[in-house]
Amino acid sequence: MQGGRYRRYAIYWTPAPGPLARFGAGWLGWDPAAGQSIQRAGMPGISQDRLAVLTEGPDRYGLHATLKAPFCLAPGASESDARAALEAFAARTAPVQADGLALARMGRFLCLQLDGDERAVSALAADAVHALDPLRAPLTEAEMARRGRMTPEAEALIRRWGYPHVMERYRFHVTLTARLEDSAREEVRAALAPFLAPLLPRPFRIDALSLMGEDRAGRFHLLGRVPLTGAA
Repeated sequence: MQGGRYRRYAIYWTPAPGPLARFGAGWLGWDPAAGQSIQRAGMPGISQDRLAVLTEGPDRYGLHATLKAPFCLAPGASESDARAALEAFAARTAPVQADGLALARMGRFLCLQLDGDERAVSALAADAVHALDPLRAPLTEAEMARRGRMTPEAEALIRRWGYPHVMERYRFHVTLTARLEDSAREEVRAALAPFLAPLLPRPFRIDALSLMGEDRAGRFHLLGRVPLTGAA
């Protein structure tokens, strides 16, 4: 709640307990389900110290894909309200799926992206943004100013939804690295690809959404995974 342990909240996809979740915690050095740092997993050719540099930034969040970006609660709203709103949304929303996940490049970083038709997942994200937006405190002018120059389209989306990469600009992705130079990015891709191949689900199904809380140090904690139980 406002002034409590968490300063912002978010709605993410996070992997269910299992091999992919364990990989994410070891790769990023942060386990959002346990709410603690863990020793980074070894990777051929990449030392633990170097891995900390390669993943700086994403290591605050844990392995995830954003549906509703981090937001401060609206005046009068509480964490209980956020949980109840997500549970109500999940109860009327059916699971969705794509063909799979694949290691890919997005800009200067590496991520996991969807294989195949993305429309069902993008529609789920748009619905979540719509349904949960009443919980979000509007951005202040100071917060807008800190974002710097942006396109008119991006500014309109931020003012309406608090984040620019929503609706028609949304693209599901699971960030794995910081922004890297080409040589470093390709080196990491070569190391990751064979390691990830057996872990990536086919098909990829989203059957639960996660309520996340950002602590005062900027680390995100899993507050609960809520199953999607609506009729298809």
